[in-house]
Amino acid sequence: MNISLRQLRAFVELAKTESFTVAAQNLFITQSALSSLIKQMELSLGLQLFDRSTRRVHLSDVGKDLFPLVDKILLDLGSVLDEAASLKALKKGLVRIAAPQLLSSTVLPEVIAQFQRQYPDIQVQLHDCGVEQVANKVLASEVDFGIGPDRDSSADITATLLFESPFHLVFPPNHPLAQQPRITWQCLQEQSLILLQGQFTKRLSGDLDSTEYGPELNLRPAYLVSFMSTALSMVNSGLGLTVCMPYARPLVDLYGLQMHQLDSPAVYRRFYVYERSARTLSPAAEHFKHALFHFINQHS
Repeated sequence: MNISLRQLRAFVELAKTESFTVAAQNLFITQSALSSLIKQMELSLGLQLFDRSTRRVHLSDVGKDLFPLVDKILLDLGSVLDEAASLKALKKGLVRIAAPQLLSSTVLPEVIAQFQRQYPDIQVQLHDCGVEQVANKVLASEVDFGIGPDRDSSADITATLLFESPFHLVFPPNHPLAQQPRITWQCLQEQSLILLQGQFTKRLSGDLDSTEYGPELNLRPAYLVSFMSTALSMVNSGLGLTVCMPYARPLVDLYGLQMHQLDSPAVYRRFYVYERSARTLSPAAEHFKHALFHFINQHS
């Protein structure tokens, strides 16, 4: 059995108008083409859908039973097509993003605000979470994509480089290091450091060890905290210094602190957009990803 969409539409239109002439005009086809569509549908079903006379045509008893079902199919299909058109035209849609707390409180609010000014009907959900949770949310399809630093690769996740930034030192404006035009990692050996616990400090130590300066450098944090906002507050209270990415500048400025790139060596951290492999993003999510890359390129 092979019933076409054109046959279904011909059936419904003829049933409503009870006139080959009017139905053909409404469908913008000839009467002979309409008659052919109805006959093909009846042959495929093995049922007579219309009773015909020289003066009129009307649904048979079987046709009357089938009409509400076919009419609903076409209405549902119309709704599907309208929904698809709205999604394609970005008149509706949902974007779900996972990002670490610091990125979520500095970079992403501005990206979301710019995006929603252009696409006000798109809903954006931001899942601010721990760095190690980003990939899990992508794998579980809780989000369309995630943003975060380099982590162990997975065959189920694709990673696209978003940006690369050097580490910066954050210190109070009256600190002696504020007078130095160049701040190296060696300058931190006698300082009280406030670092993030977990992979942040572990990977940073590994990066430093792999450089020619490695034997001279040994990070001994005085405090380990979970969030950069905590570290910045502690720096503001005079408890020590911290290191972070330059995108943290809005929070650094909020606390009235200063930041300066660290070198000798210059240690960089790469951030990626993580997506579930072999999964196609919705038009809304794809456009938001493009907006994100555009924003980063503009501010790099």
